[in-house]
Amino acid sequence: MKAVDSIEGRAIPFGAKNVDTDVIIPAKWLKTISRAGLGKGAFETVRAEPGNIFDDPEYKGAPILIAGDNFGCGSSREHAAWALADLGIEAVIAPSFSDIFSGNAFKNGLLTVVLPQDAVDRLLEVAKTHPIHIDLDSQTVTTPFQDRFRFEIDAFRKHCLAEGLDEIGLTLALSDRIATYEGQRAAERPWM
Repeated sequence: MKAVDSIEGRAIPFGAKNVDTDVIIPAKWLKTISRAGLGKGAFETVRAEPGNIFDDPEYKGAPILIAGDNFGCGSSREHAAWALADLGIEAVIAPSFSDIFSGNAFKNGLLTVVLPQDAVDRLLEVAKTHPIHIDLDSQTVTTPFQDRFRFEIDAFRKHCLAEGLDEIGLTLALSDRIATYEGQRAAERPWM
């Protein structure tokens, strides 16, 4: 998993509320266990509309998505986080997230930033013309207009994202301690 330090760039000012995982990645895309290529199916129903924000060249390559309240609700499909990552999204800013989506996003290195609705409204406006900066270390979202919004994040999640550690990485970081424990246990209980 790639370490997260700061994320800067244009943000897609989506803003829609109650976006469920079927909108993020429709069920027909769930036949794969590969993460590659899911960005093509991300927001497929929204992208079917002419002039949609996801196909606007102004936001091509934007690493940030600004969404509305209750983003990622619905089913627990991990493919939603995979699709966003494949689309190039590194962080989603919203007033709230589904717990399951938030967990899946974290496990896949996608930063979810919870901010009050008035801060999200301001960022939606700024994102139309200017970049946004997210700093994980200081837990802030800033704009070129001196806006500064602080967000909370669980200390464990912050550590894992900053170090680029997924569950396998966390285990491998403890490999020396695990080997020592296993060696001691084998010496104490050779019959096991």
